[in-house]
Amino acid sequence: MDLNNIQIRETQIEDFKAIMEIHEQAFCNKKEPELVANLLADESGKPAVSLLALHNGQSAGHILFTRAYFDGQQEQPMIHILAPLAVKPEFQRQGVGGELIKAGIRLLQEKGTNLIFVLGHKEYYPQYGFLPHAARLGYPAPYYIPDELGEYWMVQPISRTGFDIGKGKIKCADTMNRPEYWRE
Repeated sequence: MDLNNIQIRETQIEDFKAIMEIHEQAFCNKKEPELVANLLADESGKPAVSLLALHNGQSAGHILFTRAYFDGQQEQPMIHILAPLAVKPEFQRQGVGGELIKAGIRLLQEKGTNLIFVLGHKEYYPQYGFLPHAARLGYPAPYYIPDELGEYWMVQPISRTGFDIGKGKIKCADTMNRPEYWRE
């Protein structure tokens, strides 16, 4: 696939059905689309960045970044969690997910975000600047992740301030603040 034929834009309300379809096809379940629907409606996750990838006008992928916080801290610099990222099976392994990640990072930089976190594949996300073992860097996940799985919890500084914004346990949007989202 020619990535020049991929258009990435912020989602609109009328994209909801396409977004649900992408997540259903990518994850082959109803749990992921339900999570996305709930996150999109969750005020505690705003400002959020929701991007849709289109290939020749057809929906191909979706990524969502929701607001995160330092748990129990007075100062709350702008930080986000990437979750989830989905690409329809026929468009997977062709660079669509990477283009969504890069576009999301650029947009979040424009909005003043300092750090982005992700709980994901240890081989995939470091290609896009994510550093494994965020907890060792001073950013424990919302729920306990054993150290032997710690490389799956990652962080990326995307502002000049970087890690100088402080350290602390991360708290995510209320919708994702449930232990089942933080286990294997």
